[in-house]
Amino acid sequence: MNQTRLERLRRAEDDDPFSFLGPHAQDEETLVRVWLPGADAVDLLASDGMSLGRMRCSDPDGLFELELPQAQRYRLRIHWPGGVQESEDPYAFGPLLGETDLYLFAEGNHRRLWRSLGSASVEHEGVPGVRFAVWAPNARRVSVVGDFNNWDGRRHPMRLRYPAGVWELFIPRLQSGERYKYEILGEHGILPLRADPMAQSTEAPPATASRVPRAEAFAWQDKQWMSEREQRHTAQAPLAIYELHAASWQWADDRAPDWDELAERLIPYVQDLGFTHIELMPIMEHPFGGSWGYQPLSMFAPSARFGSPERFAAFVDRCHRAGLGVILDWVPGHFPNDAHGLAEFDGTALYEYAHPFEGFHPDWNTCIYNLGRTEVHGFMLASALYWLREYHIDGLRVDAVASMLYRDYSREAGQWIPNRHGGRENLEAIEFLQHLNEVVRSEVPGALMIAEESTAWPGVSRPVHEGGLGFSHKWNMGWMNDSLSYIQQDPMYRLHHHHLITFGLHYAFSERFILPISHDEVVHGKRSLLGRMPGDRWQQFANLRLFLALMWTHPGKKLLFMGCEFGQWREWNHDQQLDWYLLQYPEHAATLALVRELNRLYREEPSLHRLDDQDSGFQWLIGDDARNSVFAWLRKGGEGARPLLVVHNFTPQVLDGYRVGVPCAGAWQVLLNTDESCWSGSGAGTQGELHSEQMAAHGQSDSLNLHLPPLGTLVLRPVQ
Repeated sequence: MNQTRLERLRRAEDDDPFSFLGPHAQDEETLVRVWLPGADAVDLLASDGMSLGRMRCSDPDGLFELELPQAQRYRLRIHWPGGVQESEDPYAFGPLLGETDLYLFAEGNHRRLWRSLGSASVEHEGVPGVRFAVWAPNARRVSVVGDFNNWDGRRHPMRLRYPAGVWELFIPRLQSGERYKYEILGEHGILPLRADPMAQSTEAPPATASRVPRAEAFAWQDKQWMSEREQRHTAQAPLAIYELHAASWQWADDRAPDWDELAERLIPYVQDLGFTHIELMPIMEHPFGGSWGYQPLSMFAPSARFGSPERFAAFVDRCHRAGLGVILDWVPGHFPNDAHGLAEFDGTALYEYAHPFEGFHPDWNTCIYNLGRTEVHGFMLASALYWLREYHIDGLRVDAVASMLYRDYSREAGQWIPNRHGGRENLEAIEFLQHLNEVVRSEVPGALMIAEESTAWPGVSRPVHEGGLGFSHKWNMGWMNDSLSYIQQDPMYRLHHHHLITFGLHYAFSERFILPISHDEVVHGKRSLLGRMPGDRWQQFANLRLFLALMWTHPGKKLLFMGCEFGQWREWNHDQQLDWYLLQYPEHAATLALVRELNRLYREEPSLHRLDDQDSGFQWLIGDDARNSVFAWLRKGGEGARPLLVVHNFTPQVLDGYRVGVPCAGAWQVLLNTDESCWSGSGAGTQGELHSEQMAAHGQSDSLNLHLPPLGTLVLRPVQ
């Protein structure tokens, strides 16, 4: 039998190394057996360092044995051709994972999975070292490999915990920072080395190894922010998000910044502009930078492109201490098929659906998570909780929700598989999203869960117990498409597209919406936000100011992508920083100043944010003046909040003597005129204060006689 086992060790095919290696009772003695290919000699030491004898070489390929008179703790002194190594025997230690951990993992509901799987510096049976654990139920053998064993899969085969399919091993005396991967023997042979799906630290791309994370917990200093966060995130609070791509916002010394450099520059910039939150495009480790992070492979590791995990934690901590929330883009719908990643991880379709009609995404050439498998469901649930708990992240923007909800998403007839009821809905993904949002709501109160969902799926932000998906907010893609389509029209023809502005108000309160002008709107030939604007240079800037004012005065929370705040001319390029030199020109500096002013009004005026998800917070005054391309409405904030009158003129003509009804008699103050000279406007339109007249208009007993600025917005408030 020993010869059979020895041959399996030689061929690296032994799936139960603990039954052969390590200490084994034999009559009245204990036989210690180690397998160390390449070693010259091995000494056995007692726990106090005394020699117990040199082990005999039972096979020149690396099998060493020695009988001890009694069971006792021991260490190995291994003589390698290049030096001597001293450590405990990995095969002398008992199991690592408890039955509860394995049960919860198999059930798909282990909410601290990162503390059980992956690698971690631990003390096991009184000895410091590193615990490794990986799920690969269909593998014939799994070994952990790294610099510590010359990447030799024969050296550290792991123990299989049946029936969970988890392989584990404790390697004593190993340190944090070590590089490692898993060598997996699949059904048809050894697979490419795999990175750890649960890695919390990685090498910087293009390298692909995982790293053992630091054992020390980060010392957070954001207690005040965390105690106030739930109140900051109510539906009645202002939410203005600055979206950015960390690598291309602003370079440091002609290269992408690290987290410390980004914090030094970004935090005061966003603070000054008055945004409430920063949203980072995916920073989970990903092999291809050109995916902008939307093809991640390490769902528990911040990208090493920007520094260590500890520096990322410090970045979040500094944001919180500066009064800024941090939202992460998170991708649970698909993953790339790189050889070191999750695709056919153990030689089978483990994380993905096996059938290409379910498991392959035709738009992105990626694999689709099989969320109907409990272990995969739990893996993704734990990933979300990991960022929210371990990194104090304030919210997740869940990418491509529509692609998850529909089995026929981007598929032709005959290229998709119906659900068990014959429908097109992905029932497993729906169940996952509902479970995810329920768990986050109960375990991380106040955390935002935001859906990028582009269809008319009902109840995305409705509670699960009411039949919804349970998100806190949904991106309003309809408003984004319609408003951009409208603003790109030559003002002469806008009267024929009046409905593009009015239509969105029919459904504006059906969900808790965020109005997104995101990275997707300034790439792939769509032009920059400023570049979309029609007319000459003056009109382009005027239209941009008008569009931003439309967005900030329209019901819904706000999201603006970097570069749009100062009117970048060119499309966003992920390989270059923003065109910061443009701020030397008055129009660009004025646009930046206008965004600062819009955020100030948005935060300080309750009527602009308190009821923006309720129809009681909005009232149409003028929605039918297509001939003049004018829109006017009231924004209301409920008890104690003064109403605001908002009037938009989408033509390049000054409209003198334009009468608008108001709900309050007396003096009204102009809070904003986007055509003022301080915003690089022409200085036309009503400014300062004016008094209402007892002349009925638009269902109101009083009205104001306004001079509407060209391609401009007026925001007015009653003086008392």
